[in-house]
Amino acid sequence: MSILWGRVLLAAFLMELVFFAITVALNLSGRGRVNLYVIPPAALIATFAITVWLGRRIKSKFMLHGVLIGIAGTLMYVALTRRQPEPWQYLVANALKIAGGAAGGMVLARRQSAISYPPKAGYST
Repeated sequence: MSILWGRVLLAAFLMELVFFAITVALNLSGRGRVNLYVIPPAALIATFAITVWLGRRIKSKFMLHGVLIGIAGTLMYVALTRRQPEPWQYLVANALKIAGGAAGGMVLARRQSAISYPPKAGYST
């Protein structure tokens, strides 16, 4: 099977939309400085969740799809910020996007193997 680029780009776009919503909400509430501490863990969690959610139709190369979602999200962020210098926390957040996508890909792979190879009768897991 080939890479589902539409799914990868859609997941990356939705992921960046989540970060934009978090950032706008914090800035409007006067808590913009908290972004430095909220965005990195949100990057991991949101990328993982969106990868698992949109990856349900992926049939193969789960880890690759997850990593590509994280990379595409990072590239979208770099394009939106026009490669301006960022605090180190945002560099960590970009790395966590890739890690979250990879973790989501691992979950998808385990789900697929559980569906493909159900436990035999009489054996407990």
